[in-house]
Amino acid sequence: MSGPDDKDRKALAVRPQQASYEVGYGKPPEHGRFAKGQSGNPKGRPRGAKNKVPALNEERLKSIILEEAYRSINVNDGNQQVTISMAQAVVRSIALKAAKGNERAQRLFTEMVSTTERENARQHNEWLETAINYKVDWERELKRRERLRITGLEEPLPHPDHVIIDMSTGSVRIVGPMTPEEKKEWDWLLDRKREYEEELDYLKGELTNATDDRTRGRLEEDIARTKRTLEIIASRFPDEVDVNSRDSGRRK
Repeated sequence: MSGPDDKDRKALAVRPQQASYEVGYGKPPEHGRFAKGQSGNPKGRPRGAKNKVPALNEERLKSIILEEAYRSINVNDGNQQVTISMAQAVVRSIALKAAKGNERAQRLFTEMVSTTERENARQHNEWLETAINYKVDWERELKRRERLRITGLEEPLPHPDHVIIDMSTGSVRIVGPMTPEEKKEWDWLLDRKREYEEELDYLKGELTNATDDRTRGRLEEDIARTKRTLEIIASRFPDEVDVNSRDSGRRK
């Protein structure tokens, strides 16, 4: 029978196979090497991705700049700290220097304000012109359809009557549905409004003909409840829109 000493001797007798190359830096032992075809970093960044040239539709530098511009930082504001974006901190720093008399900061800040105001004015005028052309062109088209009795065509979204233009201020507002989903909800609310208006007329007629106090009390409660429901529905529509017109919602 072999004892513990025999097992130890047998274990020591099993010698590791000699490596075919010297083990060292960049040369791990065989048991530590990756199997052939196996990635050493299966979930990591692809090799060479760091220095890969961006595709034509990528703007990596712009993304980096915007991320840094709107990264939140803490700055001193009087006796306390506030959290603002990097861009706001830079503009604030320039403005403070300008206020203290720094001529270079004053010129830079003035140019920034002037450029911003010009761009805002340009965008506003462009939006106003677009709204006016949209409204005029679609009003002309809808009148043409009405004149020629053309039916079955989809109406524009938004409807030209829902494009409210105030020429005295140059403001443009959309007061009606702008998508098919919004139009569906809009029409559903109009249907509910008509149903409750019909119910209200019916209840008022019943109240006129009611002879006993109990019936009159019940009808008055129903009338009050119906009026509250109609008020809730009416609150979903802008004041400028006549909700009695389902198709166009013409202004009052």
